[in-house]
Amino acid sequence: MFLDRDGVLNRAVGRDGRPYPPATLAELDVLPDVPAALRTLKAAGLLLIGITNQPDVARGTQRREVVDAINAALLAALPLDAMLVCYHDDGDACECRKPRPGLLIRAATEHGIDLASSFMIGDRWKDVAAGRRAGCAAILIDHGYAESAPDGCSPDRAVRSLSEAAAWILVRTGRGKGTP
Repeated sequence: MFLDRDGVLNRAVGRDGRPYPPATLAELDVLPDVPAALRTLKAAGLLLIGITNQPDVARGTQRREVVDAINAALLAALPLDAMLVCYHDDGDACECRKPRPGLLIRAATEHGIDLASSFMIGDRWKDVAAGRRAGCAAILIDHGYAESAPDGCSPDRAVRSLSEAAAWILVRTGRGKGTP
């Protein structure tokens, strides 16, 4: 299970219809349904790995220490197994920046994960594209952002919350009740 950070685990800071990461540790706000949803997924035996782009570090508008402190707080508060970060901007053309699948592939290698049996949950089209490119099922938590996905970048499932995504995953993997 791969999870984007801002907008999935914690509340994204909205400006002009677009999501932004918290600028400080004090701005970090874990979304209300996240702890219970993650505990349910963890109890079902799923590995939970955060995958996040943090380009503000490369842009010079955020310090890496602040990003690391926010990630450490999330790892301490939630049952995550790891948090992998891309600190690059689009111009760096790295393989780890979503929509490229580099971080998912790295996590798969480090943790022995079968990508074809995995899920990527995100709140933006870059998350969906990264999951697809890695061979995962992709779930979009739709917050109604003012951005559009490129053609051919549709999720396997669109939901309104991590709890709804978790319920769908548990059914799809045969670990829950109902139909996918």
